[in-house]
Amino acid sequence: MDQKLEQLQSLSQKDKPQAYSSLLTQTLAQANEGAIADDVHRLLDAVITHDHGGLVVGRQVLAELVKSLSEGTVKDREVRKQIVKDALAYAQPRLISFEEQVNSLCFQLADLLEEEEEWSEAARVLMGISMDSGQRTLPDEEKLKIYIRIVRLLLEDEDSVQAETYYNRAALLVNTTNDRETVLAFKLCQARLNDYTRKFLEAASRYHELSWTGEIDEDERTMMLSAAVTCAVLAPAGPNRSRVLAALCRDERSSQLPTYGILSKMFLDHILRPAEVQKFEATLKPHQLAKISQSSNDRLAAVASAADGADDMNTSENISTRTGPSTVLDRAVMEHNVLASSKIYNNISFSGLGTLLDLTPGAAETMARRMIEQGRLKGSIDQVERLIWFESGGEEDDAQGKAGGLGDVDQQTEDTGSPYTKKWDMQIRMSAASVESIVQYLTDKGLLHTAVMT
Repeated sequence: MDQKLEQLQSLSQKDKPQAYSSLLTQTLAQANEGAIADDVHRLLDAVITHDHGGLVVGRQVLAELVKSLSEGTVKDREVRKQIVKDALAYAQPRLISFEEQVNSLCFQLADLLEEEEEWSEAARVLMGISMDSGQRTLPDEEKLKIYIRIVRLLLEDEDSVQAETYYNRAALLVNTTNDRETVLAFKLCQARLNDYTRKFLEAASRYHELSWTGEIDEDERTMMLSAAVTCAVLAPAGPNRSRVLAALCRDERSSQLPTYGILSKMFLDHILRPAEVQKFEATLKPHQLAKISQSSNDRLAAVASAADGADDMNTSENISTRTGPSTVLDRAVMEHNVLASSKIYNNISFSGLGTLLDLTPGAAETMARRMIEQGRLKGSIDQVERLIWFESGGEEDDAQGKAGGLGDVDQQTEDTGSPYTKKWDMQIRMSAASVESIVQYLTDKGLLHTAVMT
């Protein structure tokens, strides 16, 4: 190779472009693929670093190399990867002269790394692409596709912090495209990013929306529906989550999912038991099992409240020592059980709620207090009697039983689910009250005699 390069250097300037291109073609076509990378390395060193043929020759050789690699002239993946890396190493220091070729090589290297599941490395290569310069500016739609791809790759390695940066850049450009595939890819990134950043309510809504998109494969839509259910279960308990749960329960496809059991129990405001939670926990991804830390204020409040209620604790043999939830799932289940308790009881003591949640009485009171402050639980706290009083449900609870949680849906045609269960309970209470009235009437008339136990 060195001898051939010396011969080409002696040619006239007008003959050099064709001569170097021919040498590149011969080098890539040789049978010994092990020597291709080394020969290309020497050729690039001559035309780019030492500038044997000038800038025109360097651009032409690099453009021919990019074209040949994209067409699959070099079959061996490792050899092709090494050639791309060498070409970038030579061309990137002179980016102004070889910007278009460098961008093409970056795309090729990112493709190779993605095939090898080197997600973060592929994302970093794409980050190095020059999008705005004095020589060449990429169209907004092309930038948007690159940003979306970077976000997707970073999320594969669960790097949600850096992914959010590029998602924000993509959000500024999403309105510049009418390409349906690009818009769907952006929405999927949005759903996944909300999932990774624990914005579960937004993630559930976005996943459910995508699960109805006909352009997406049926298996993928099923996975998105399952992800929507998972995120809805992990979302903070309250009226907003109830609306999302209502929409998912009304989706006929949900009944086919393995997580439908816990979904329906949450929708119907049933208390969740540990065995059910453990079964659901096995389906979660690592980021959904993240540990959470209790704030210092909550910890102090729980300890202070526990000290005030020391007498209550002494009366219970199986009092818990936990001062708060440890995981995202743990917190979601506890908050749900607090909300479910408000549908069953008129009031509950701190110690009783602590027993239900497996928390200290002070920690249980702290959790209920926060939910009341945030408007997710209707009630009040009596610190003297150490009781939590629950208020009866209003419009927000009624919205749970309507299609999608929309407040203006006709109650007569859409009143199913939780409100229907409440009306059934009301009928039972009315029937029991009627029986009590009849018994009292018969007793007053002397027609009913109560046996006396001796």
